[in-house]
Amino acid sequence: MKLKKIAALGAAVGLLLSGVGLASTASAEPVSNSYVAVGSDTLQDAMNALTNGTSASGSYVRVLADGQTIGNFDAFGSAAIQTKSSGPFFARPNGSGAGRDALRRSIDGNPWSVSGNTTPARSITGQVDIARTSSGAGTNANAAGRLLYVPFGRDAVAYAYKGGTAAWANITAAQLKGIYEGTITSIDGVTVKPRLPQTASGTRSFFLGAIAVTNPAGVADASNTTVPENDATVLGEGEIIPFSAASWVAQANNVSGVNTIAAATGVSMGSPIAGAAPFTGTAPSLVPNSAFYANTTFGRDTFLIVERARVQSTFTYTGAPAYDPTLAGLVNSSSLTSLTNFSLSPLAPGSVKRKFGFLAPSSTTPVAAYAQG
Repeated sequence: MKLKKIAALGAAVGLLLSGVGLASTASAEPVSNSYVAVGSDTLQDAMNALTNGTSASGSYVRVLADGQTIGNFDAFGSAAIQTKSSGPFFARPNGSGAGRDALRRSIDGNPWSVSGNTTPARSITGQVDIARTSSGAGTNANAAGRLLYVPFGRDAVAYAYKGGTAAWANITAAQLKGIYEGTITSIDGVTVKPRLPQTASGTRSFFLGAIAVTNPAGVADASNTTVPENDATVLGEGEIIPFSAASWVAQANNVSGVNTIAAATGVSMGSPIAGAAPFTGTAPSLVPNSAFYANTTFGRDTFLIVERARVQSTFTYTGAPAYDPTLAGLVNSSSLTSLTNFSLSPLAPGSVKRKFGFLAPSSTTPVAAYAQG
């Protein structure tokens, strides 16, 4: 199980800090008494640590919202979740795209459902406040956008594989393109079988974009909505799948609450970039490799998405919600008490995120998107 949410009392918008502390314990996901975050699997463990409280950085750090706990719901788990008291049970958003769309449905009130999830479609107005995403705004970026993508941290995408030969440690982008288009079926004389995580995965969409594949071919689960991302245990002999470098580091360093790498015998992470591994060091002390993360093809910024009018007092439109200074504080990267801060002080969220495999984002400038919400 991933780290889960626990209830506690806090003092103010921001961090609960001390020189010592205990890592959060696992429990069932409770309803939130303040804000709710859903979406990306890649960001969920770092967010769980920040919202539950963690001593991964050497000091106890916990982000609170005006003294209230933040509900951070995993991408996988029970089919349905209830995020707020007296709110409806609704289909769990299972990835970056699903998290973004759940936030949009929480804003516009249109029915919410997830493909492959049997939970009935229903209104989730006001049930989601933050979406975790490992994908940027892309072509949806718009200066008049009603959503705001706030940089969370820098990640990179490589691939995990099981079996193979020494050559599998450095499969090039061109070879990956051939593998995922079905024109390359073996590497170094060994049959390679491509896998993909579920369709709402930001890691999936980013990886396919990086290797310039529009229509995967020869991928048995290309349309599957249930294969989790960043889970090494899904791989069989000779299989390969995109994998977040940050998630690999967090799991191998035993800070994420789950270690699918240890549970999956014979699985390794490869690099499509010549001369640059995704990380350096030896587990449980892996460190992200800045050269790999800086790559413009395989490196990526990750984001928290919020409703823009709630966090920017200068942005208004007819029917816009009221400005919410508490939510705005949670995504103010210049504040040491925010989820998006990347200070490397042991008492700051940035230091925690680094332990979870993230580096500072390439930019701290938020990106507006979706002119119609």
